[in-house]
Amino acid sequence: MAASSPTLATRPLTPASAPASAPADAAGRGNRLLALDGLRLVAALMVCLYHYAGRGGAVSGSWHQSPAHVFPTLSRAATYGCLGVQFFFVISGFVICMSSWGRTLGDFFRSRVARLYPAYWVALVLVTAAAVALPVVVHPVRPDEFLVNLTMLQQPMGADRVLGVCWTLWVEVRFYALFALFVVVRGVTYRRVVLFAGVWTLAAVVCRTSGNALTDQLVMPDYAPFFIGGLALYLIHRFGSDLLLWGIVAVSWLLGQSNATRGLWHAGARGDFHRDPWVITAVVTLAFAAVAAVALGWTRRATWSWLVTAGALTYPFYLVHEHLGWFVIRVLHRGLGLPPWPTLAATVLGMLLLAWLIHRFVEKPLGPRLRKALKRPRPSVISAEFTLPKDAEPAGRGAGRA
Repeated sequence: MAASSPTLATRPLTPASAPASAPADAAGRGNRLLALDGLRLVAALMVCLYHYAGRGGAVSGSWHQSPAHVFPTLSRAATYGCLGVQFFFVISGFVICMSSWGRTLGDFFRSRVARLYPAYWVALVLVTAAAVALPVVVHPVRPDEFLVNLTMLQQPMGADRVLGVCWTLWVEVRFYALFALFVVVRGVTYRRVVLFAGVWTLAAVVCRTSGNALTDQLVMPDYAPFFIGGLALYLIHRFGSDLLLWGIVAVSWLLGQSNATRGLWHAGARGDFHRDPWVITAVVTLAFAAVAAVALGWTRRATWSWLVTAGALTYPFYLVHEHLGWFVIRVLHRGLGLPPWPTLAATVLGMLLLAWLIHRFVEKPLGPRLRKALKRPRPSVISAEFTLPKDAEPAGRGAGRA
């Protein structure tokens, strides 16, 4: 990427008006996206270790004691794995901006539905079946709540969640809606993304003083900086570095680390899973830095083919790993007496294998079919060949023109 780029007034507004060097850069862009696939899996594994070894609750029942006692050293690092969610949000801002460029609102909607729902529905069925078979780990939800979960709108509806991790999907859905309504609907351009990032940042800051639950839900002040940082990093990737874009990234990082520390660290809190505010800031910094390395092209040599598989497994793995992992841990460790470390390794590998099966036999065949079905042309409400009877035509020259 060039060290400098055109000013805001002279930015290319559409892909068709991109600089002549864009095709040459596109050759390296695929390699950088392979690195993003790897980062997605890293974020998912962070969350996985947090659920298996960095928190209490239901997983303590599966291990028969707190994971802090089972893994005294690992648990101190795993408790920061929950920040993999914020890492996901930075990556999501980058990827959504990239994938929506040059697409219509309909294309954007179809791609999101086809990407999210097939694996999600299968995960709901698998976790519910496991909860019915072994309710001592996780209790199954009521039938009406399960049906609401199919919509992915259980959070605002106040229904119990089948998947513990689906609260992050509700955050993602709101980001998609905001980006679609304010950017994609008019066509994604440099100026519109920058304006969106600036207005959303200001709204997120002001929202903290409003104390209004509705604006909190719409603006998402706790998570907005991570998405916004990812959006700006994609613009850097596409158009090159400039002070404005790096300023957006810097402000997003400053606000993001503050939000993460406020949410995850509590002064004086001790016990099994204490978090250090300096470590929280360091993990958030590494998340931004990793995506920035992709944006700047520093990872273009990461061309290993397994990264494609890693990216494909990330979403189904993220969906199924928590509750189903707790079931596997209980069976292997408490039921069969397998030691903790082999149990942990077998559970992670088992969830990765299940994720591959979901990708291979659910996402690959059903995703394209769902996208195609949503794009199927519909008959017009009024046929183009409809004509009024002669005796019903209005008088006057040109009065009957559509």
